[in-house]
Amino acid sequence: MIAKEYIINGIDELDEVAKFISKLESKYNLFYLKGNLGAGKTTLIQKIAVILGSPDQVVSPSFALVNIYNSSQGEIYHIDLYRLEDIEEAIDLGIEDYLYNSNYCFVEWPELIENISPEEYFEINIEILDDFKRKIIILKNEN
Repeated sequence: MIAKEYIINGIDELDEVAKFISKLESKYNLFYLKGNLGAGKTTLIQKIAVILGSPDQVVSPSFALVNIYNSSQGEIYHIDLYRLEDIEEAIDLGIEDYLYNSNYCFVEWPELIENISPEEYFEINIEILDDFKRKIIILKNEN
């Protein structure tokens, strides 16, 4: 089910997308971000964190794997699974504790863990159309 589709022409237009995402609700405030390297996954999470009231600087968790930010809405989990080789590494990381939680959780490169995922989550697909233009499709998964 497509919840929303956006075509944005630059970073300034991400605010509208971030506001929409920040208002989406589900049992687990879980969001899977998909897109090529450089598509803008972390940039979008930065915008969402600001809207959720986080004073923290949002940076890519590529090496840390998990960053936790404070916000007026509770903790925000930002997870990057790009460097993991298999699902066992994700389980050793304690991924299920983050996924099955009511705090906002944003997972970049989630393909590895979709088999252990809650049935309900939002998928955010970011497609690069050119240097500044992106197509963002937000889907709700309710298996």
